[in-house]
Amino acid sequence: MHQAVIAATGLHTPDQSISNAELVDAFNSYVERFNAAHAAAIEAGEVQALAPSSPEFIEKASGIKSRFVVDKAGILDPEVMRPNIPERSNDELSILAEIAVEAARQAIARWGKPASEIDAVICAASNMQRAYPAMAIEVQQALGIGGFAFDMNVACSSATFGIKTAADFIASGSARAVLMVNPEICSGHLNFRDRDSHFIFGDVATAVIVERADLAGEGAGWEILGTRLKTQFSNNIRNNFGFLNRAAPEGIGAPDKLFVQEGRKVFREVVPMVSEMILEHAGDIGVDPRSLKRMWLHQANINMNEMIGRRVLGRDPAPGENVIILDEYANTSSAGSIIAFHKTCDDFAAGETGLICSFGAGYSAGTVFVRKR
Repeated sequence: MHQAVIAATGLHTPDQSISNAELVDAFNSYVERFNAAHAAAIEAGEVQALAPSSPEFIEKASGIKSRFVVDKAGILDPEVMRPNIPERSNDELSILAEIAVEAARQAIARWGKPASEIDAVICAASNMQRAYPAMAIEVQQALGIGGFAFDMNVACSSATFGIKTAADFIASGSARAVLMVNPEICSGHLNFRDRDSHFIFGDVATAVIVERADLAGEGAGWEILGTRLKTQFSNNIRNNFGFLNRAAPEGIGAPDKLFVQEGRKVFREVVPMVSEMILEHAGDIGVDPRSLKRMWLHQANINMNEMIGRRVLGRDPAPGENVIILDEYANTSSAGSIIAFHKTCDDFAAGETGLICSFGAGYSAGTVFVRKR
């Protein structure tokens, strides 16, 4: 059995960003047009009038102030309200693979070793571009990596499930190093006409290299102290889009074929589930949760993260202990906890511990306790 370490990470951020104010302007323009077009039906009580939004509402509900996207113009056009992502030919690198490769190249550069020393690629994300060929195999080819590659989808928990899978490959001797990428173009699955959710997601890509400890170099990387996964079925977060229902009468843009959730139910059910999972896992591997220097939680909602932080630490987290990046990035699904880790892990001294944790649709949750080597 080989010990696995997180050897390097990478982050690709799109160059376009949308502020809450810009998003609200577009949404409220749509609301005005809808209400005007359906004025008679609204007055007759046959159609429910749409309510406008505000930047203050968004920030209070989520903590989000802006989000990065692959296409700003289409999202902010009240007549379109979705990203314009042109189809590419089968001979071109697909857009999901493209942003994954950008994040991966950064991780490989930070790792300081050739891509040929990677034996497997996992594309772990919640918004896959297609069923097959696997995105991971396309990334593998673009980077010149040997071995094997495959996709996996566990919604917002995909990254922690990917790290666990990579660590298991390392432990069994199946691979010396594994590249795990999380390309997320969440804006393509978001209903920008829904007041309660149109602000939630952003686009990004992250990458993690998991390597055998004895190959990582003296003191390099992060020792993976323990990984744990959990799933529990729930309909409270759902996306019904898929090849079997593409011909639905309502069309692929119908609300049912985009992201939908029962936010209050999710909050009530996920917070205790995740908090208890973290505390139980910490106890089982002998980690005092109060000793954690930092928590890198899934970036879905600031209120959820703050409550989980309090339950795990037994107090209000001090500044910097419970990392929040969703104010700038919004919810980036599987990539959120990795962004948080990538941007705020460099100040750790040897022996200090932290927690990467994700949770989301399924329900699914994953915990990865790490210690700086």
